[in-house]
Amino acid sequence: MTATSTPQRSARPIQSDAAIHLFTIGQTVRLRGGYGVFTSRFGDIYRITRMLPPSGTSLQYRIRNDSELHERVATEDSLEMVRHEKADEESSLAARTFRG
Repeated sequence: MTATSTPQRSARPIQSDAAIHLFTIGQTVRLRGGYGVFTSRFGDIYRITRMLPPSGTSLQYRIRNDSELHERVATEDSLEMVRHEKADEESSLAARTFRG
């Protein structure tokens, strides 16, 4: 008897260098300077509503501004984190008040 080999399907390679999103769902962000991609005013505040798979080498997010009725898709490199000034003011007030 001769052994016949059955063709095996090649397994898909596992990506060990999966990209990690910098922003999380619910985090507030701002669009960086203009590339002509967005029709909104740059500097508007958006909230991350969903993390999306990469498009090429750029990670993507769904973002939403409370004053708009639609969501946008933005790449990670077009977003920057928004610091909450109120929280910063409160923490500095606490530091001034309870400084020993």
